[in-house]
Parts: sequence; C-alpha cells; structure tokens
Amino acid sequence: MKTLALLLAGAGALAAYPLDGFPRTGIRRLIGYKEKIRLPPGATRGEAEVKLRLAANPTFDITADTPRDEKLQKGLERIFAGRDRSYSLALLDITDPAHPRYAAIREDVKRIPGSVGKLFVATGFFDAVRRARTETAERERFLRETVIAASDFVHVDGKTVPFYDPAKKTLLNRRLEIGDKFSLYEWLDHMLSQSSNAAAAETWKQGMLLDRFPKEYPLDKAATDAFFKETPKTELAALSLSVNEVPLKAAGLDTEKIRIGTFFTRNGGRAVPGTASYASPGELMRWLVRLEQGKIVDAWSSLEIKKLLYFSRPRYRYASSPALAEAAVYFKSGSLFQCAPEPGFQCGQYRGNKLNLMHSVAIVESGTKVYLVAMTSNVLKLNSAYEHLTVGTLIEKLVQSGGE
Repeated sequence: MKTLALLLAGAGALAAYPLDGFPRTGIRRLIGYKEKIRLPPGATRGEAEVKLRLAANPTFDITADTPRDEKLQKGLERIFAGRDRSYSLALLDITDPAHPRYAAIREDVKRIPGSVGKLFVATGFFDAVRRARTETAERERFLRETVIAASDFVHVDGKTVPFYDPAKKTLLNRRLEIGDKFSLYEWLDHMLSQSSNAAAAETWKQGMLLDRFPKEYPLDKAATDAFFKETPKTELAALSLSVNEVPLKAAGLDTEKIRIGTFFTRNGGRAVPGTASYASPGELMRWLVRLEQGKIVDAWSSLEIKKLLYFSRPRYRYASSPALAEAAVYFKSGSLFQCAPEPGFQCGQYRGNKLNLMHSVAIVESGTKVYLVAMTSNVLKLNSAYEHLTVGTLIEKLVQSGGE
C-alpha cells in the first residue's frame, strides 16, 4: 500500500521578539529565554535596534520593469547554476534605502506556502486590531491584556510551545491544549516564533471574530460557539479569506500571487472550509518591502510584526548559516514533504521524494549590509533544511562582496 509522509511547515524550536520586550508586551516566554537560552550574537539585539529600513523610501516598488542589478544578478546565477531548477528566489539589497539593488531567478513561480502563510494571518490580525483600536497605545494594551483560552481549533498539532512559570523559573515545552490561556501578544508570538499551527489557527479565528465584532470583542465562549455554529459555512469561508486579503490588497499586494486559504489544523478546517493556498517569491519580496516601508497595515503594525519575526534563539534552516551568526535575522520558514515507496530510498524529514517544499523569507542585517530574501524550492530527496543553510551562506558572501 502506498505510504505518505507529510509535514506542514515550521518545525523545530525557535523564538522571536527581542528579549527585552517583556515589560511592554507581557510575552512571558521572553523571561525564560533570556535566563536559560544561549544565543548567537546576532540574536541579542534590543527593541530599540529594530527599525523599518525603507520608511524613507515609501514609493519604491518591485514591478516587471524593475531593473536587475547586474552584479547581484550574475552572482545569483552563479550560485544557482549547478543547483536544482526548482529554486525560485528574489533578493533585494537595501543597504542604501534610496537605491535598492534587485536580483531574481524564477521569482513568479507559485507554490503552497506552508508556514510562510502565517505572515498573511498576522497581516489580517493586525489590521483587525487597527480597525477596532485606533490609538497605538490602546492597541498595545489590548494585545498585552486580552487573554484568550485555546479552543478546539488548536487540535490537532504536534508542535510544542514554551510555557514559562515565573514563580518556579521553569520553562516547559508542550503541545497546546484546549483551555490553555495566553494574551493576544503571546498567541502571535507562538504563531510566528514557534511556528505553531495551533496558535496560527487560534489567531486566525480571533482575527475573524475581531473583524466581525470589533466593539463586542472578546466574545465569551457561548457567543463564539454560536457564531461558528450558526453562520453559514460559505460565509465563514468568505470571512476567513477577506480578513487576511483585504489588508494585503490595501498594501498594494496581488492576492492572485499570495494567499493562505486553509486553516492550519484539522478542527479549524472542519469549522471553516478552505481553498487553495499559494505564494511566489516575487510577491513575498513585495510583502517584505511593504513591511520595511511601514505599509503592512501601518507603521506601528509593521514594526511589531518585524519584532515578532526577530530570531532570538538558536537558529535553523536558512537562518542557521554560520555566516549569519553575527547578523540580526528576521525570519519565517515553511516546509511540506511527501514520500512514496522507492527501492533504496529512506524517507526523512525535509527529504521527500514525491514533494519536498522548503521556503525561507528573511530580512538580514549583517554588519553594514541590509538585505531581503524570499526563496522557495522543491529539491527532491536532499535535506532541504541543509540546502537552504548553504544557500544562505552563499548569498551572505555575495551581498557582502557587493556582487563580485
């Protein structure tokens, strides 16, 4: 009988948000990680060091007419000349914000985004918060003080998230269960730092509720259950898409090229019918550009999302390149692999022989250089996590050399 191995996105323990952010955000994990986790030098920056690097160039965009920087383009082509043609990548050097340098290879190829799609859930959620709470100080307090108990949407997810006990000073990683309570900031942190599918499903659900009931939110369990039970499935499906896609379109992004259409958990998918999900490196790069310009919802939201993407724990995949140890890396990754029986081949994580998607989206601030990377691949049978690490090293060398 045919066998299938499947992993959807974001495995491994990782963490985001600057570790000095606890007093403002109330993300309890930050205390435990600051006390107990040894970090690479680039992961120890404070909140004040996280800045939007294209705020002074708000009109820049990447279109079909954007010229390729000759040196960067030739350098990229050398890196990928002997590699699998499934690689698709966009690279933007914004070291000089007034004169970005662009290069790309097969950047319009669309693939299932996996956990990279959580960027779109974050976009939708922050937009719902903006519409419900206009003042930024009020939004910050709202995210810090609003506590939500996990619903059955968190099932089923095998990934773990950190639980920190400040009294005992213990840090425990376990799977999210119904009834676990976290602030909205912590739900966002679990979704983006741990890449928890359960947290992503819960955050997306809360975004839908906040969009539909901005004045009444947070709803109690009875009202929430009634909404999802009594609302027609077609209406729930439309709302799940619009809550994320409306702010993407408002930022000038093309939702024919980026979409998350299906909930990340089985119970979430049962409650809210899904549709196709896809993303291209070119449009992911445009999302990164909008983030650095302060246009993902608004400047405050863009900066908060960037902080949530800050890699403040031992790294993995693309971000684990030794060449990036001193660099600040803002990162999201996603993967999906499938295996079928094949004589002499042993299936393994990130080594699918039927499907082996691996995607990396990164902002890298390394020395004097600042650059953005959006990359997808489907290299069968090879360890794609290590492959992306290797590419990360080569791109760092390329940018540091100026493209030589």
